[in-house]
Amino acid sequence: MERNRPRRKTLGDLLSLYRKQSGVSFSEVEAQTGVTKGALYKIESGETKRPEYKTVKALAAVLPQPYEEIIECYVEDEQRPETLYEILQDVIQRGDNISLLEKVAVKFLQSPQVDTYTALQRLYHLADTTTNTELSLPLFNTIVKYAREHGIPLYIAKGLLKKYLIERYDFKRLENSFRVGEEIMHYIDFLTRDEQTIYYFRMALQAYTIQKYKRCIECCEAGLALKTADTELTARAYLAMINSYSRLGEYDAVELHLRVFETFDYEFVAEAAKLTRAIVKARKKEYDVAVPMLKECLREISPHSRIHVVNELLDIYLKTNNHHEIAELLRKEKEILPENPQTPYKHLSIGKYYRYKGAFQIQTGSLDEGIDSYINGLCAYGEVSAYQEITECMTDILSQFSKLRKPIDIQYVEKLGGIYSRIINNKQRRGE
Repeated sequence: MERNRPRRKTLGDLLSLYRKQSGVSFSEVEAQTGVTKGALYKIESGETKRPEYKTVKALAAVLPQPYEEIIECYVEDEQRPETLYEILQDVIQRGDNISLLEKVAVKFLQSPQVDTYTALQRLYHLADTTTNTELSLPLFNTIVKYAREHGIPLYIAKGLLKKYLIERYDFKRLENSFRVGEEIMHYIDFLTRDEQTIYYFRMALQAYTIQKYKRCIECCEAGLALKTADTELTARAYLAMINSYSRLGEYDAVELHLRVFETFDYEFVAEAAKLTRAIVKARKKEYDVAVPMLKECLREISPHSRIHVVNELLDIYLKTNNHHEIAELLRKEKEILPENPQTPYKHLSIGKYYRYKGAFQIQTGSLDEGIDSYINGLCAYGEVSAYQEITECMTDILSQFSKLRKPIDIQYVEKLGGIYSRIINNKQRRGE
């Protein structure tokens, strides 16, 4: 059986094959790379089995074949950590082959000439200083996998934290990245105090976004207990905790924590505190107090936050059948909607706005326009894979038709079915 197994192509085989295919002579290669004809002949014939990387790099640059295939073949028999590290840096600089990057990273970690801890430390530093997250993420994944296999919890913890901090910005996979974050809890003691603080506060913000309000409060309190220096992140996590208490109906806790929140010295604090107090009044159904407060907020608040105020007002006006005020707000839609939403919460708020708008339009006889608004809401929720809100939105639509005592025309079924199928297909493509 061994005699029948085909011989693995060597680096020399590949270089010879591609040089001949491209019709390039030894002399031409020498002229372009500085690699002498004799040196190239020895590599191609197999006499030189381990040429220097700088030689192979020069040859790979001038021969019209996949760079990756040449480098992958070279790496197969390379064990020198400094050479492998240099190759890693070059692959990162090229930035176009994740598979090769992962293979070289594993070879670097496997090098018998450096201990595992030191290799992980160096690879972590390289990943951490790589600004392109499409390249750093697979490196952190490699670090976590290798650290697990070799029982090094420090780099499981550090790698998972970096992985989480990157993946949490993928708005379509918020639940998945939150689960990665939860796993870090098993290794929390291996993180520095500052890393733990960042972890807890980032988790608090994400927990609020995905409506895990009790978990948001727990994470924020854990971060505060570490007593590190106050930062803007601290203030934003604290606000998420306050909003979580509000969502849970614990208004005494909201008032208590607002007083602390107002001591933070950041530009957004006063505005957020004022809006939160108005929202609490609305949640308590003290509309005669809430509406003037919210209107004042709307006049003063920064443009990117207007939608949050408007949603609170629309909710009140729909409950009190104040159609005139709703129409007035909807006329200002261009001023209300954020042009380029950057956070999951903004997308959710846009979805909520369109739900309110759709409900109003259907209730006032504009059925086609109302369905279109609901579809806009579904699209906004689809941007952040907010499946609970998508289900609620579909339920809203059915409820509207039920109130009208009217069957749903096939045109509306087709419209809604099309957008719903698109959202579900996107979900399946992402493997959620």
